[in-house]
Amino acid sequence: MEQNLHPTITEVTQRIIQRSVPTRGDYMARMTQEIEQGVKRSSLSCGNMAHACAAAELKEKLLYVNEQSPNIGIVTAYNDMLSAHQPYKDYPDHIKRIAIKQGATAQVAGGVPAMCDGVTQGQNGMELSLFSRDVIAMSATVALSHQCFDAAIFLGICDKIIPGLTIAAASFGHLPSIMIPAGPMTSGLPNEEKSESRKAYVAGKIDKSELLKAEMASYHSPGTCTFYGTANTNQLIMEIMGLQLPGSSFVNPMTQNREALTIAAVEQLLTLVKSGNEFTPVCEILSEKNFVNGIVGLLASGGSTNLVIHMVAMARAAGVILDLQDFSDLSAIVPMISRVYSNGWADINAFQDAGGMPVFIAQLLEHGLLHRDVTTVAGKSLEDYTRVPEVVQGKTQWSIQKIQSSNPDVLGSVERPFAKTGGLVVLDGNIGRAVFKTSSLKPEQMIVNAPAKVFHSQQQVMDASKSGELDCDLVCVVCFQGPKANGMPELHNLLPMLSNIEAKGFKVALVTDGRMSGASGKIPSAIHVSPEAASGGLIGAIRDGDIITIDGNRGTLSVNASDLSDRAKTTTDLSANQIGCGRELFTGFRDRVGSAEDGASVLF
Repeated sequence: MEQNLHPTITEVTQRIIQRSVPTRGDYMARMTQEIEQGVKRSSLSCGNMAHACAAAELKEKLLYVNEQSPNIGIVTAYNDMLSAHQPYKDYPDHIKRIAIKQGATAQVAGGVPAMCDGVTQGQNGMELSLFSRDVIAMSATVALSHQCFDAAIFLGICDKIIPGLTIAAASFGHLPSIMIPAGPMTSGLPNEEKSESRKAYVAGKIDKSELLKAEMASYHSPGTCTFYGTANTNQLIMEIMGLQLPGSSFVNPMTQNREALTIAAVEQLLTLVKSGNEFTPVCEILSEKNFVNGIVGLLASGGSTNLVIHMVAMARAAGVILDLQDFSDLSAIVPMISRVYSNGWADINAFQDAGGMPVFIAQLLEHGLLHRDVTTVAGKSLEDYTRVPEVVQGKTQWSIQKIQSSNPDVLGSVERPFAKTGGLVVLDGNIGRAVFKTSSLKPEQMIVNAPAKVFHSQQQVMDASKSGELDCDLVCVVCFQGPKANGMPELHNLLPMLSNIEAKGFKVALVTDGRMSGASGKIPSAIHVSPEAASGGLIGAIRDGDIITIDGNRGTLSVNASDLSDRAKTTTDLSANQIGCGRELFTGFRDRVGSAEDGASVLF
């Protein structure tokens, strides 16, 4: 029994373990069998092996055919359209050089697609965004299926990429694996100013050229966007779950520290292979306790609501069954101890400067809110992740613990949190379950009681706003936006518009079976409503004028209509969402996909 562990952490973890007994047992039995069979490269025929190393230099070939010499498979999400992934261009060659120095080899096993929600917001391509996660998982699996590898390195950061790569890592859970981040871009135009420019543009106060100038001053260089959206939430969760090196998440690209951490990651991975000193297959890291730690990190940081969907899917790939109630129960006892935009004024660089992940993790560990006895890529204790990486003579070393923030306005403490509970609430009521992000809300926004106005698309809402129909107290209901209807796009364009209506003094909220941006949350929003309208969910039975109550304090979502379940469900023509921009190729995904609360996956 771990000392000082909060009883709710223990209770939820045990519940997950018991719920997962059949699936986790089957998964670990399969991984054990794979491990016992040994490195698959030894079973390749001479022709197989010759094909696999034909393009390598002679020195690499000699190492490659030596079965005692580890071979690393690199799966990369590099492209130079995404600022977060552009730094990965030279990583494979760098990794190969590091491996050779250690008597090992490395090969790019394959690449995976990497979509940017920032580019596709409000566009047809956004309807492929969520599905891209499972495409990435399958693509990475195809890359590793050559079975030439003793270990895997995954290069990816952004919204669907990390969850997809984690699902693939779980499928090859018998291999040691590590995630190597590339870091956030340096700070540009403050995110709050960017947001104000968007609202001003929607209100007609500035023109498109002024808006573009603001956007480009915000997104201005290589690296992850600096707000705390899905990409940076991914990085925090990968670190707190022990899938990447301590303190590596938020070091800027193309710096001495970034390069040293990459070298250290490759060297550490080589200690974890079967011929190394500390054999650690990634299936041991993808455990129930580490997933609980990941949820706690999500809640304590006020992270992206997208991760509620993704964590359920990632866990299922490793045989771990998460339920929304797990998130809800943990949220009730986990305080929010960081404030990064949209939860505050600061960006992720300010979080890093205040102490970053070592301080964040140390605070939660000290108060019994994280499991300490977990397996990570760094060792057998999360205590390793409270130490600060430093470069000494070109090598990364981890110094003594740092548990106090240097900027308590950005990175606080459990004793003095920014909120007493986590940044998410699960709502339950007579139309189903929904996710409600509270980390960016004011106390007076936690409860909204207003008439419904029902729409079937984001564009319909925007058209109604332009005509003045929405200048009133309202709950904007946008249905047929779930995974089965149209791939569950983010409804990001609604945020500036609804914010402007609220600024006029009206009570405003959103209820939808779709998603919102990972950095959203300043408008009360009950999202991911399940069951979705396209599956016959009761969100499709709401009518204009129905009184909807959202109570974030009590965790309820209700429609004041006694005949709701008896009403005929609304139908809508979804044909326009099924062709164009490649959407016709994803018909099978829309037919097969599960609900948002089950991870919105076509794989499980």
